[in-house]
Amino acid sequence: MKSLVVYSSVTGNTRKLAEAAWDTLNGPKEIFPILEAPDPEGYDLIAVGFWLIAGKPDPKSAEYLAKIKPGQSLFLFATHGAACGSEHAENAMNHAKEIASKTKIVGTFSCQGEVSPAILKKAGSKPVPPVWLKDAPAAEGHPDSADIEALKKVVEGLQ
Repeated sequence: MKSLVVYSSVTGNTRKLAEAAWDTLNGPKEIFPILEAPDPEGYDLIAVGFWLIAGKPDPKSAEYLAKIKPGQSLFLFATHGAACGSEHAENAMNHAKEIASKTKIVGTFSCQGEVSPAILKKAGSKPVPPVWLKDAPAAEGHPDSADIEALKKVVEGLQ
């Protein structure tokens, strides 16, 4: 099985998950940041990692998800400031699934990722703060070793 891991990461959170997923996959595999990602055709499994903006996958990841061919196996993973399992995080993953609705989604993983102080400051200064802002303090230090291990278990189950 030939696998491709593609990720978008501003603060390094999603990159940590991408590297853990790549390390866990068996067989021929490649890993690329989103801006260097190859055409997804020809891969048996594609794993796409993204961060959230306005409750959706970041624009570059959304664009890449739309390139994945119908029927290709896709694993989605994300980091975010929102609490795990929150409506905000679930809606964002559902949005990613909608973009890639013609693919064969074989699994998902989502966890908190530490939000940069600059983003926290910008989000806090908005007239209506984003819904995830109240959860952001709990994201400090994430993804942590428990998050990485949880992701690895999910990826192991894909093989």
